[in-house]
Amino acid sequence: MVFGILAQDSAQGGSSLIGLALPILLIVGFYFLLIRPQRNRQRAQQALVASLEVGDDIMTTGGIFGTIVEIDDDEGTVSVEIAPGTRIRMLRQGISQRFVEDTYEGDETADEGIDREP
Repeated sequence: MVFGILAQDSAQGGSSLIGLALPILLIVGFYFLLIRPQRNRQRAQQALVASLEVGDDIMTTGGIFGTIVEIDDDEGTVSVEIAPGTRIRMLRQGISQRFVEDTYEGDETADEGIDREP
């Protein structure tokens, strides 16, 4: 009879540990699946906005392509030329991508991206 009571106490202690561990595992899972990737995206966006320069080819969050022609650091805005003679003024945070031209040294086929070998 005494052994039965001790067995029940140890079984309840083990289930309470599992009950406590499950919410902790869920919180850790949410951190690695949701919170951490979002923070990495925010840091990457902040780095992109900080590294913008005049002459960069960019794409806005609305999908408009253009070239930065002026940066106003005081107001946090940029002027983007989206067509010859057409400029728009927008917030720096509205830029989602910056396109960098890759320059290759060597033969001209690398610049064109065409393989000329048969």
